[in-house]
Amino acid sequence: MALLQDWTIGAYGSDEAGLICGYLFDDGSAQPVRAVDSSQAATWLAQHAGHEDAEDRAFMWLHFNLSHAQAERWLTRHAGLSDLFYETLKDGLHSTRIERADDSLIAVINDVHFDFSFEPSDISTLWISVGPRLVVTARSQPLRSVDALRTAVKAGDAPRSTTELLEHLMRVQADVLVRIVRDVTTRIDTIEDELLAGRLDHKRARLGMLRRVLVRLQRLLAPEPAALFRLLQTPPHWMSESDAQQLRAATEEFSVVLRDMGALQERIKLLQEEIAANVNEDNNRSLFVLTVVTVLALPINIMAGLFGMNVGGIPLAEHKHGFWILVGVVATFTAVAAWLAFRKKR
Repeated sequence: MALLQDWTIGAYGSDEAGLICGYLFDDGSAQPVRAVDSSQAATWLAQHAGHEDAEDRAFMWLHFNLSHAQAERWLTRHAGLSDLFYETLKDGLHSTRIERADDSLIAVINDVHFDFSFEPSDISTLWISVGPRLVVTARSQPLRSVDALRTAVKAGDAPRSTTELLEHLMRVQADVLVRIVRDVTTRIDTIEDELLAGRLDHKRARLGMLRRVLVRLQRLLAPEPAALFRLLQTPPHWMSESDAQQLRAATEEFSVVLRDMGALQERIKLLQEEIAANVNEDNNRSLFVLTVVTVLALPINIMAGLFGMNVGGIPLAEHKHGFWILVGVVATFTAVAAWLAFRKKR
C-alpha cells in the first residue's frame, strides 16, 4: 500500500521542474538521507560544480518525469549532464545497455509499468545518467523498479556511492522480473493442468499473449554484452573496484533471469504445439465423420437421381415389390461403403 501511495505522488505530484523525487546522500552528516526539491537540488549542484574532495562522499539522486515540459530544460540548465544522455533520450533505441560517456555512465533500462497487466505495451524505458556526485533517472511512465527503489531509500536503505545506487536499481529490477517469471510460471502451470484435463477453452490466446510479453521483455532487457564488457574493463576513475564487481554481479543476476525467461518461452512453445496437435486431431476426427456421412449418403443419392428422371423405361416401375427391392439395393451398397470406410480408418 505504501508503494502504491508513493507511486501516486510520483505520477501526479512532480514539482514545477518535473522532479518526482530527489535525495541527498551524505554519510558524514547527521541525516544520511535527505529529501530535496528542485530548487534545493539546483543550489547543491551549483555549490559542488567542479568540486573534487576525496573526503566529501555526498551525492544526489534526482528522478524526473519526462512527460513534464520543464524536466529536460531544468536538466540542461542545472545538471551538467553529458550530451550523450540527451541524444539517448531521442535516439529511439530502447535496448538495455550501459556505456561510458566521458566521465559518466549512461544506462538505458527497460522496466514494466506499475500497473503491469501482462500486455506487451506495459513496458517502458528508464534513462539513467551516473556521475561521481549525481545520479539522474528519467521516465515517461510510472515504473515498478524505480518506485521500489524509492520506497527502499525512504525506508533508510542508503547507497554509499552513485555506482551502488545503479547496482541497487538493477537488483530491484531483477527482483521485479523474478516475480514476473514466477507469475508467468504459475499461469502456465494452470494452463497445462487444464490441457491435461481436456479443457481446451481459450488457452492458445492466453499462451500467445504470455509468449509475446516474454519475448518483448527478453529482447528489451538483454544487456548489450560488448558495451558492458568495455565498461567493466575500463571503468571511470571514480568507480571503485568493489563497485565494479557489484555491478558485474548485478548484470549476472540479469542473465540468470533472462535464461529463465528463455526456458519459459520454450515451455510455452511446446504447449502451443501440443494444443495445435490436439486441435488438428479434433479437426481430423470431424473431417472423418463428415467423410463417412458423405460416403454413406452416396448410394441413396445416386439411386434417387437415376430413378427420379422423367424418362421412360425406369426399371421396376410396375413391379409390386419394386420399392423394397431398391431399398435393399441401397442398403447393400451403403453397408459395403461403410465397411470400406471403417476398414480404412482402422
